[in-house]
Amino acid sequence: MDNDKKPVIQVKDLYKIYRVGENKVRALNGVDFTIYKGEFCSIVGTSGSGKSTLLNMLAGLEKPTKGEVIIAGEHMEKKTENQLVKFRREHIGFIFQSFNLLPTMNAVENVALPLTFQGMDKKTRLARAEEAIKLVGLTKHRTHKPTQMSGGQQQRVGVARALVVNPEIIFADEPTGNLDSNTSREVMNLMKKVVREQNQTLVMVTHDNYLAGFADRIFHIKDGKIIKIEDNREAALNDAVKEEEGEENE
Repeated sequence: MDNDKKPVIQVKDLYKIYRVGENKVRALNGVDFTIYKGEFCSIVGTSGSGKSTLLNMLAGLEKPTKGEVIIAGEHMEKKTENQLVKFRREHIGFIFQSFNLLPTMNAVENVALPLTFQGMDKKTRLARAEEAIKLVGLTKHRTHKPTQMSGGQQQRVGVARALVVNPEIIFADEPTGNLDSNTSREVMNLMKKVVREQNQTLVMVTHDNYLAGFADRIFHIKDGKIIKIEDNREAALNDAVKEEEGEENE
């Protein structure tokens, strides 16, 4: 990892302990890692491994029992609810498994929605939304309502909506959970490409090892602990080289 890259997310000695009756459940059991600007990282684990809890902590949706979560230089665990809402609005984009698009609005209007909350005027909002729609290759569908689009197209709108606030970090929770495998691959490649071009940081949570493999680094989580961090960049480079060679041989 280049030393000149700046850390965007730092997690230090993170614990989340739930009380269930008499028992204590350690959803996170001492997690430490750093994610740098421009990185695409995936957090992969089975159901109950702690991956969703971890994502919620990073996004400031849940408070840790112990430990620090530092995002873009700010301590999430020290913020009040109002400060967290403001912080998320200004720094973070979300991509969800369910596309969460408003059925009465077309693609551009759905993408512009987060900017409404920032109090931006309509003309600027729509211009920014048009740019984001272009970025995800949906210009032809810009005036379509969600029901007029396929699942993959709707999720592209979801990606554009996350990008429109120009966030430092994008959190994606099982972003292709409702898509078939071909469409999943397309959306993953799109997310990867866009994050590269915009030099943004993407953190994705998934239970699917194949999807996790699209990331630069893969954090394997089990029983609330990161058991392995896999650096995937070399593998990805080799694959790209193989693909190019394959194309030349065809």
